[in-house]
Amino acid sequence: MTALRLAHRGDWRVAPENSLDAMRAALAIPACDGLEFDVRASADGVAVLLHDDTLQRVQGVDARCADLPAPALERHGIPTLQAVLALAMGSGDRDEPFLDIEFKALVPTALPLIDAARGHRAGGLRQAVVSTFHPDVMAWLAAERPAWPRWANVVDLEPATIDAVAAFGCRGLASEWHSIDASGMRRAAEAGLAVAAWTVRRRDTFRRLERLGVVASCVEASALDG
Repeated sequence: MTALRLAHRGDWRVAPENSLDAMRAALAIPACDGLEFDVRASADGVAVLLHDDTLQRVQGVDARCADLPAPALERHGIPTLQAVLALAMGSGDRDEPFLDIEFKALVPTALPLIDAARGHRAGGLRQAVVSTFHPDVMAWLAAERPAWPRWANVVDLEPATIDAVAAFGCRGLASEWHSIDASGMRRAAEAGLAVAAWTVRRRDTFRRLERLGVVASCVEASALDG
């Protein structure tokens, strides 16, 4: 099977990670099948894209995302989820990109935006999952939007991990790529779970994981180029 290449926080060789320009650059790469990005809430409750809880590492600003309103965050290059969904849904002649929308926290305002994107056109946002590392966020997503495809982000494919993911009713899990091997893939398949990988930087690693049967890899660097 062919695995999807999902640009990890966009193509941040071109622009800062999780920025609108990084997403646009990734979608311009022919081998890129979609995007992975992180969602948090601003001080005024707007869903925005940021991995860390502060702006220090990427934007060089000593402030917390949760303490700044969306307009202030936008001035620092942090886009709203609404803007990124609009970019993805209006991506021109290419096939609709697959989206891995990772929730870093409970962000209630993100849900109606994704609902709207899902109804944007016939079939809506068909190629998308919501994902998280946090059990409380996963339980919230399962309760609020039980029909949405969900991936649990994990660090291994051990039996206890797979059992916990299956108990949440997830369709799949995304595991750190070093942990993925044939035995783990078998365990996941027996539990009815698809497996994705994070974060892959080399083409040969992407191809090896594809041969093992992963459905997608979050990729960076040369692995993004095909």
